[in-house]
Amino acid sequence: MNPSRDRVRRTYDRIATHFAATREYPWPEVESFLADRTGRVGLDVGCGNGRHAEVLSEHVDRVVGLDVSRGVLGTARSRAAEREFPVELVQGDAVTLPISTGSVDLAVSIATVHHLPTRDGRRESLAELGRVLSPEGVAHDRFDAAETDDEGFDTTLEWTLPDDETIDRYYHIYAPAEFEADLAAGGLEIEDSFVSSGNCYAVVRPGN
Repeated sequence: MNPSRDRVRRTYDRIATHFAATREYPWPEVESFLADRTGRVGLDVGCGNGRHAEVLSEHVDRVVGLDVSRGVLGTARSRAAEREFPVELVQGDAVTLPISTGSVDLAVSIATVHHLPTRDGRRESLAELGRVLSPEGVAHDRFDAAETDDEGFDTTLEWTLPDDETIDRYYHIYAPAEFEADLAAGGLEIEDSFVSSGNCYAVVRPGN
C-alpha cells in the first residue's frame, strides 16, 4: 500500500471505536438513492461501521462492506451482529478493489475518496468503482465540497478522542467542477451531480 494511504489506515485504526460511535445513522441521501433500486450484489466502499451497508442489505441479495481499517471493520462486524443484517466484510484498499469486474449492481462510496492523498489515487479509485459495476450498475458518491467552483484543496481536520487527544485526518476538499472532472477521468458516466449542505454528491454509472 502507498505509504500515505497507509497513514490514513493507521489513523482510522486509532479512532475506530469512537468514530463508529458518532456515525449511528445513514445519510438520508443514501436512503433516497437506494429507495427504488434493487440488485444481486451491493458494495459499500469505505464502509466504516456498516451504517450504509445495513441499508444496502435491504436492497440486494448479497452485500460486501470494504474498508482499509481493520479497527473500523471490527465495529461494522459488531453492528451487523447486533442488528442481524448480512454483510461480508473485507479489508481492502479503495484504489485496488478486490472485487470481480462487472459484478456489482449497487454501490455506495460515502466520504471515502476524499481521504486518498493524491489525485491519481482518487481517480484510480473512481476507475475501480466503474470497473466493478455491472453494465447496468449504479453507484452513489459523496465528498466534502469546497466553496469555489473549480479548485479544491488539501487539508487536515482534527479528531478529538474522549481523553482529549487530537489526531489529524487528511481530507481533500473537492470543488464541484474538479469532482466532476475526476469522475469523468475515472471513466464514470454522471447521471446526476449536485451540492447539498457542503457536500458533493453524484449518481454514476460505468462509462462506455
